Amino acid sequence: MFKSLKSSLGTGSAVAVTFCQSCGNPKLSSILFLGYLPPVNTMQPIGSQPLEHPSYPAQWLFCSKCNLVQMGVIVDPKILFPDDYAYTSSTTKVLRENFAELYRESTKLLNLNKDDLIVDIGSNDGNLLSNFKENHRILGITPEAEVGNIANEKGIETYISFFDSHSVDKTLKQKGKAALITATNVFAHMENIHEVIKNILRLLKIDGVFISESHYLLPLLKTVQYDTGYHEHMRYYSLHSIKYLLEMHGLEVFHAKNIPSHGGSIRVYAARKGKFKVLDTVKKMLNREKGEVTSKNKLLQFQKKVMMTKLELYKLILDVKKKNKKIYALGAPSRASTLINYVGLDQDIIDCVLEIKGSQKIGKYMPGTLIPVLDEEKLYKDQPEYALLLSWHIADELIPKIKQKGYKGKFIVPLPTPRILK
Repeated sequence: MFKSLKSSLGTGSAVAVTFCQSCGNPKLSSILFLGYLPPVNTMQPIGSQPLEHPSYPAQWLFCSKCNLVQMGVIVDPKILFPDDYAYTSSTTKVLRENFAELYRESTKLLNLNKDDLIVDIGSNDGNLLSNFKENHRILGITPEAEVGNIANEKGIETYISFFDSHSVDKTLKQKGKAALITATNVFAHMENIHEVIKNILRLLKIDGVFISESHYLLPLLKTVQYDTGYHEHMRYYSLHSIKYLLEMHGLEVFHAKNIPSHGGSIRVYAARKGKFKVLDTVKKMLNREKGEVTSKNKLLQFQKKVMMTKLELYKLILDVKKKNKKIYALGAPSRASTLINYVGLDQDIIDCVLEIKGSQKIGKYMPGTLIPVLDEEKLYKDQPEYALLLSWHIADELIPKIKQKGYKGKFIVPLPTPRILK
């Protein structure tokens, strides 16, 4: 019934998308090309000799039938999510607050009880499930061994596995069916999405609920967030496109909202048709999207905006470097790799990227470059003239904190309009 991209990955590391990942439409339009990008979480140790490193085309395609924007190539998840995968969600305050709010909202809407099983797909270090731990049965499923083991050490039971038929069989046998399944910032990352949804339905109680959180296409376009374009993100959802996808499997969206995480995300509640009253939030969000995420011409305007921000950032940095001023970058989220590689920044332009103490990225190079990731303390010790905010989407939160810690220089904010702030 549903087309699959699986067939080609067995013979190579990537497969071209020749039909829509959701509806199967073969007529896809190119709306953005960011060049060839390395996997964003494959980072080499500082001091290691540069060797051959894979890069893959980052092209965004648009399906006019179901309105899905999607990456034009699917890369083998074993390449994208290595065993030493460096991302831990608990280190991000915005995510901790978001997951606490998700817990409060979902328990209120769904009347969950202590015997209900909550399963989190792509559970990382257990950040989300920590909110459910005291009052419900919980289980995390994540393919990254390092962060999964962190969760297990915290008492959050986690299977180190991809979410597939095998992990679902194991869960059904050992835990039973789930009242709630969550997939936060992973539902757009998973290959063969129809198989994923089938497995969700197998694991979900007849009146169970599936909650997804993904980058939201509408604010992404409005704030020129091309830096969210990397190969882990296979799809860029609007409510129009995710609703179409879920309805193909008999799931009905009954609540949706815009949330602040990752520079603007969408949270969607879905259940089997007729199990929950559809709230007004669904209609309102669909109305806001009309003409914005459903128009090829609008999406092509985005392409031009991306190109202009690149040139504007070059001009700003050129003026700084002509004066022999230093630029340190702050933050190494996955999106930073896209921005650095697309714009063409290197170790002669950016002296280093700084992360907070304890980050697993410290001591490594940014992907595709020789820019070292170092401890944030270097910023306050060296006092470079400029700090480039790679986590620019939370600039309002970061700048006061950095100043309070003692940084006296200026800030470069690269998007949505490159600018310097004091």
